[in-house]
Amino acid sequence: MKILIAPDKYRESLSSINVAKAIERGIKKVDKNIETVLCPIADGGEGTVDALVAATSGRYVICDATGPLGEKISAKYGVLGDNKTAVVEMAAASGLWLVPQDKRNPLYTTTYGTGDMVRSALDFGVEKVIVGIGGSSTTDGGMGMAQALGIKFYDKEGNELGYGGIQLEKLYRIDIKNRDPRVNRTIFEVACDVDNPLTGSKGAAYVYSPQKGANPDEVKRLDEGLKNFAKVIKKDLGKDVENLKGTGAAGGLGAGLVAFLDAKLRLGVDIVTETISLRKRMENVDLAITGEGSTDIQTLMGKAPTGVINIAKELKVPVVIISGSVADDMSKLHESGVDAIFSIVPRPISLEESFRNASLYLEKTAEEVIRLFTAAKRK
Repeated sequence: MKILIAPDKYRESLSSINVAKAIERGIKKVDKNIETVLCPIADGGEGTVDALVAATSGRYVICDATGPLGEKISAKYGVLGDNKTAVVEMAAASGLWLVPQDKRNPLYTTTYGTGDMVRSALDFGVEKVIVGIGGSSTTDGGMGMAQALGIKFYDKEGNELGYGGIQLEKLYRIDIKNRDPRVNRTIFEVACDVDNPLTGSKGAAYVYSPQKGANPDEVKRLDEGLKNFAKVIKKDLGKDVENLKGTGAAGGLGAGLVAFLDAKLRLGVDIVTETISLRKRMENVDLAITGEGSTDIQTLMGKAPTGVINIAKELKVPVVIISGSVADDMSKLHESGVDAIFSIVPRPISLEESFRNASLYLEKTAEEVIRLFTAAKRK
């Protein structure tokens, strides 16, 4: 028997690779001869670097970077096993988690550190860079990222602009002649799980800036700045990014990556499943197991397990979800091709206890799933 184990992380508890290993331990308790294929997955957000490095036997690279408030930090990104592809999570250098609660304000935070990581990946010599965008502290449209790669931004008086979302309203001209020339030789893909446009009521400022510390007046100011940003990009670079789906992700970083690096916006789970050759790995398996911290109807809206579910359905492979928590109504997931869904929680317990013992609960649940599956196959 051969079983594919392809879970996402359990947020705040276990990484995707540790989830996969716990499931594997449970399987081996039933039968040590069962062949397991560990293939941790992600959806382009937090955990994408870990999942892709683990799945491709890649490596981590630590580089010097600029934090959201201009401080010097160390940031980690991944290089895949082919040594030709880098995976960068913008949150590693520009994430909200790096900004103290009392200093959170997207008028002043910058994506410069994301550009530092991209530049480091170019130094490594990769041919492709995948950028996961999520968990940002910024609403600067990716201006900081572009500045780190040599692009200049000026106001009407010809003064070079500084950092942060507050600069967007001053922008008058963009000069890309000093952009790192290696950008032209590199493929950029953006792993995105939202389709928000850059501006307007569903845009970067109004939807996401309040959680980054912006008050209502600042949100309005940022949205106006992003509109100006889009107008100047169209004037100077000939690219219309204002209403493109996904450009509002990560405070407009999606727009900046498209405008300045000619990046392609793609659903994060599609990039991940393609990069790790998930379809090929799933061929000739008897069962696929996936899961995540919490499974509900939103799972079908581009979250990591959908990649496993869709491919399993194509290949007619039974697929089981093992998650930390499970919503009451799972009918839509069953209709999508999921054969069974299990929660690892054994009894009424606190959230703290579930986090603390997640690995053990996973192992036990996986064991029972495989006992049931093997019993059914004996008939």
